[in-house]
Amino acid sequence: MCPTGTTTLRHSTAAKGPDFRPAFEVIDADCDGKISKDDLRAFYAGFSGTGSSDDDDVIGSMMSAADSNADGYVEYEEFEQVLEQRSKNGSGSGVMEEVFRVMDRDGDGRVGHEDLRSYFKWAGFGDASDEDIKAMIKLGGGDENQGVTFEGLLKILAV
Repeated sequence: MCPTGTTTLRHSTAAKGPDFRPAFEVIDADCDGKISKDDLRAFYAGFSGTGSSDDDDVIGSMMSAADSNADGYVEYEEFEQVLEQRSKNGSGSGVMEEVFRVMDRDGDGRVGHEDLRSYFKWAGFGDASDEDIKAMIKLGGGDENQGVTFEGLLKILAV
C-alpha cells in the first residue's frame, strides 16, 4: 500500500521467492510504479531529517546500482533483482541496506519498536498498535526488546 492509502498492483517476472512489493511501494512515494530519485530523496529525508549533498550522492549511488536499464528509474523488476541477488549471494548493491540504516534511527543495527512506529507514522499508515508492532518484530525473528536485524526486516517486508 502506498502512503496515500491506495494499493497498486504490480506484476513480477520472478516465478517464485519473496514478494518485495510492499518494500517497493513504500519507497515509490508517488505510486507511479517506479522509484525515482525524488522518491528516494523523500524516503531518505523522511527518516534522516537531512537534505545535504551527501544524501544526494548516496541516492545517486543507490539509483545507479539498481537501475539496470539506465532509464533513470527503478522499476519493480529491477528492485526485485537487486534484492534477490543479495539473498542468493549474501551481498548486493546496498540499496535495502541503506533503507535499513535510515529506518534504524538510533544506529544500533536493529529496527526496534520505536523505529517501526516512527516509520509507520512517516509513511502515512497511522499509528500501528503496540501489538501489531510486536507481531511484526516476532515475524522478523526478533524480540520486542531488541527489534529485528536487516534480514528480519526483509522477512517483514516480504509478507
